[in-house]
Order: sequence, then structure tokens, then C-alpha cells
Amino acid sequence: MATDEQPRAQIGVTGLAVMGANLARNLARNGYVTAVHNRTNARTQKLIGDHGGDGDFVPSDSVEGFVASLQSPRTVLIMVKAGAPTDAVIDELVPLLDEGDIVIDGGNALFTDTIRREKALRDKGIHFVGCGVSGGEEGALNGPSIMPGGSKESYETLGPILEKISAHVDGEPCCTHIGTDGAGHFVKMVHNGIEYSDMQLIAEAYDLLRRGLGLDPAKIADIFREWNTGELDSFLIEITAQVLAQADPRTGKPLVDVIVDAAGMKGTGTWTVQNALDLGIPVSGIAEAVFARGLSSLSDQRAAAAGELSGPDGKIDVDDVDDFVEDVRQALYASKIVAYAQGLDLIVAGAAKYDWDIDLGAVARIWRGGCIIRARFLNRITEAYEGVASAETHDDDATHAPASLLLAPYFTEAIGKAQESWRFAVAQATFAGIPVPGFSSALAYYDGLRSHRLPAALIQGQRDFFGAHTYHRIDDEGAFHTLWSADRSEIAAD
Repeated sequence: MATDEQPRAQIGVTGLAVMGANLARNLARNGYVTAVHNRTNARTQKLIGDHGGDGDFVPSDSVEGFVASLQSPRTVLIMVKAGAPTDAVIDELVPLLDEGDIVIDGGNALFTDTIRREKALRDKGIHFVGCGVSGGEEGALNGPSIMPGGSKESYETLGPILEKISAHVDGEPCCTHIGTDGAGHFVKMVHNGIEYSDMQLIAEAYDLLRRGLGLDPAKIADIFREWNTGELDSFLIEITAQVLAQADPRTGKPLVDVIVDAAGMKGTGTWTVQNALDLGIPVSGIAEAVFARGLSSLSDQRAAAAGELSGPDGKIDVDDVDDFVEDVRQALYASKIVAYAQGLDLIVAGAAKYDWDIDLGAVARIWRGGCIIRARFLNRITEAYEGVASAETHDDDATHAPASLLLAPYFTEAIGKAQESWRFAVAQATFAGIPVPGFSSALAYYDGLRSHRLPAALIQGQRDFFGAHTYHRIDDEGAFHTLWSADRSEIAAD
């Protein structure tokens, strides 16, 4: 039961694992009377016992008491595992709610589930908001990047609350209304995909410096600290330096050397690649990052192959080590730009398919703080898309977004400057036998994008030969087919 008979909580959080508990504390710290509930009441009591001084909490040991403690219209934030557990909580809540109430899913839900849930609750007069939350435990407590979807009407109520508890950069909240139904969770999915790519690229840079040049982790930590003072300034670069500088308390060795080299994943990167395939958008950098994690986990195969498959010894011999360190930095920066460009392309394609009006400049703006991929150069992405026409604008005189982030002047120039170093780093890695799937796929994407003509013409010829799939000509309209098994004349296809 709720602690008070009269409803007075302004917002409620159900699901008090670390993220849910920290968001509840964040809300309370910011002056909101916060109802809290967990399926296991001991977790609710622990939150109150450990952190009750953070603000005004209204604990409940039942869903009925939890809902009864909320002011109308009620606002409920669900923080449980994605999938069936989320559906179970929604099913338990809905009979207790009224028209106009708001249910928020702050977990990493698949956006198509959010679309389904939003429609089902909309039919009952209840607002459902799929809300991406990035920043991990620290961000949830001190200010995350927040990506809410749902109706504009629901954001009128939620917006002031979410913006207040979000991270702030240059006085601006890292929260904005992304779009209707599943837009918020779609953008969060892409954010996580970019995160996969960013982490893989950093790992490849580390591998080139460690295995290729033979530098020790402490020295590489110093290099990453230096990189973090320039255009690579970002949360992930910052924490990489800290991880590499950490000594293992048991052995005294660098911690990175005693961690098993098999990277885990929870699915959002995979979702990103699957949806990119469905939408026909090449997110090769993100895909290679997902596949690299998969390969890292094939421990038995890798152990067998390490003693049998021949190749170079992984050593890179260069005239000037410092120059090559700079080459790696440039390769990392250029590849990182490509990863963001591919992610933004996916957001554009998703918005077109699902009828969302998503402001890419605003998305980049709210990623500047709180979230895992926060980085200095997101300001440049915001600038590239500020003031451009939305997808719904039909004004021929309006300023339109660049066809690719790579075509925004700042990024075109940045990659142009990095290109020689980028190519050299990839070439050296190849000759040394050090895998750099992120660096090399990003470079291949860049070269493919800038090519006036690709070998896809041959592929179309092959497809027409074995499957009569037809092709288009560069000098005529319509589709055509060559009679390969007959006289090889060309006919117009129906």
C-alpha cells in the first residue's frame, strides 16, 4: 500500500534495478514527488533505506497502491527488462489507469514492440511513450541523454520533467521529442549501434599500438589522454585511458591483460544491423563491430586456428613511431565520422518508412551529453543539420540536409585531411596481419561512396543471366533482359 492515503506523487517508477532506482533518485533530487515500486518489495525498501534522503519518495508494496499514490493524470515510468517482462507490467497497470494517463517504457525495447504497444494503449485512451535513455548508471542518476517518442500531447506533460532530469550542455537539455510511437526507441537503437562501432574502432586503434608497435597499456593510456584533448574528445576515449591505466589488484598486471578477450552484447547492435538490412542502408561499420564481437566469442575455433593458420607476426615496423601514432589517430577519427554518417542515414530511412519527422540536428544535440557516445564533434553534426528543411518540407528554396554527413563541409575537409593516414594505417595493419574490420570497412564505404561507377553493373548482368532479374541501361529508360540461352539479343522487360 502507498504510504499516503491521498495521491500526491507527480511521477512513478516501477522496476528498481540500478537504472530504475537511479532514475527515481534523479527525479526526487530534482524536486519531483516520486512513487516507487518493485515486484520484490525488498528492493523498494532498500532504495528508501539507502537513499530516502535524496528527495520525497512514496513507496508502495503493490501495483494498486503504487497507482493510487499518483496524481491524475498519472505518469508511470516502467524500468524492467525488454520484451515479455515489459508486456507483463503493462498488462498489470492498464486496468488501473484512466484515459489521459501516460505510461513510459524507459528500457531498451525493440521499436516495433513500442509501435505495437503505443497503438494498443492509444485505443484505450492511454498515452504510451517509448523512451530511449542513455548514460548507464551514472547518467541515470546525474543526467542522461533522453530520447522520448510518443504523441506531442504526452510530451507537453513529460517534456518539462524529462528535460529537467537530463544532462545539460551549454545550458541546453539533452532531451527532445524525437517523434511519434517508436521513434524514440528507434533512435536509441541506432545510438547503441554507433556505440558498438565506436568501441570497436577504439579497440582496433589500441591493437595497432599494442600488438603492432609493442607499446604497453600505460603508454597507450597516455596517448588516449592526449587524444581526448583534441577533436577525438569523447566519453569513450576518456574511459579507455582509464581502463588501460588500471592495474589488476591481484597480479599487478595491466587489467586489460587479465580480462578474457570475448566481448558480450545484449542485442541492440544486432537490431541495428537487422533493420538496416531491411531498409537497405549500408551500416557496414556497425555490422563489422557486431561481427567482431561474435568472432571474439568463438574461443574454441580461435584456439584451434591460432596454431594452424599462417600469417604475419603482427609487428609493424615504421620509421617514426610518433608519426604512426598520429596516423592511427587520424584513421580512428575518419572511421568514427563514417560510423555516425551511416547511423544518421539509417535514422533518415527509418523516419521515411515509419512516417516520423525526426530532426537530425536535435538528435546530435541531445547526444552531446549524458550518453555513451557523447563527443565534442557532435556539435559539428548539429551545425551540419541546423536550419535544414524537414522531410515534410516541400519548399524548393529551403536549405536541405546534406545527402550524407560526409558531404557536410566540415566533415568533407576532416576526412580529406585524414585520408592519407587512414589508408596507411589500414595498409600497415593488413601487412602485419592485425584485423581492423572497422577501419577497413569504413574506408571501403568511403571509397564506394565517392566512386563514379561501381562493379554492381557486373552483378546486375550476372543476376540477369541466371535469374532473368533484368537490368537498366545508362542510355535508355525502362528495364531490359538479354536472352542469354538463346541468341543473346536484348528485349524490353514487361
